[in-house]
Amino acid sequence: MDKNQHAIQLMKEQKYEEAAGIFNAIIEANPDDPIGYINFGNLLLHINDTERAERFYNRAIELDANAATAYYGLGNLYYDKQDFPKAQKRFLQAIEIGLEEADAYYLLGMTFFHQEDYKLALPYLMRATELDSEETEYVFQYGLSLAQSDHIDAAKPVFNQVLELDESHSDAHYNLGVIALFEEDLQSALDHFDQALAIQPEHVLAANAKKQIMDVWHNTDL
Repeated sequence: MDKNQHAIQLMKEQKYEEAAGIFNAIIEANPDDPIGYINFGNLLLHINDTERAERFYNRAIELDANAATAYYGLGNLYYDKQDFPKAQKRFLQAIEIGLEEADAYYLLGMTFFHQEDYKLALPYLMRATELDSEETEYVFQYGLSLAQSDHIDAAKPVFNQVLELDESHSDAHYNLGVIALFEEDLQSALDHFDQALAIQPEHVLAANAKKQIMDVWHNTDL
């Protein structure tokens, strides 16, 4: 195990001071190698020292304009600050350089999602699910973006895929219930809202939707 790997392992064990000491020694020994700055930036970001983390990432980029993981680190930093336009720019740079990782595509897609540009989020969230089809959150957010973009027919099988990955996903049931309402299948909608509430009794949206269905049926019986 080399020094970088050892320091990263110490980070995972939450031994941050020891990890910082090793990263600092690596930088002193190799001041023109961007990897040390990127790893130290990751550590600083992990402990919420965002100001210093930003400096370390930028230093790595000064040393190597194609340091994709430095752009990715900056993207995470801005994403955590909810500065989605800045995060979007950095994730896009990382991907353009060649960072072909599901998380980068997912977070880039979510920068658009949080700005309610659902159609622009779609290709990146779709790519994230292609790279990691077992990650429930990637699949769910892709389905949600499809639904928000009025691609209801395409969203339905995606939400069903979420339930295949996690049968206790209450929000997938809720969204399938909403789709069933669009399809005018009240019984199927009620079944999904009931399942959402069985999983998450405080699911307010599912409870309200169920109440609306029950009110319709009650008024119809009258």
